[in-house]
Amino acid sequence: MDEHFFQCPYCWEEISFLVDSSVSKQTYVEDCEVCCNPIEVSLTFENQELMAFEARELGQ
Repeated sequence: MDEHFFQCPYCWEEISFLVDSSVSKQTYVEDCEVCCNPIEVSLTFENQELMAFEARELGQ
């Protein structure tokens, strides 16, 4: 597991999630640790290196 830092799309605070680099494509929902809003996270890894990362609002 690796830690990845990014800005929350709701409150703009810098937060971090633990990501699993052994799975090449992932999409999941996790709550912001600051504002508690749900964030949809999409990741793509290639040879355990992060190639793409997107964090977006769920539009609730």
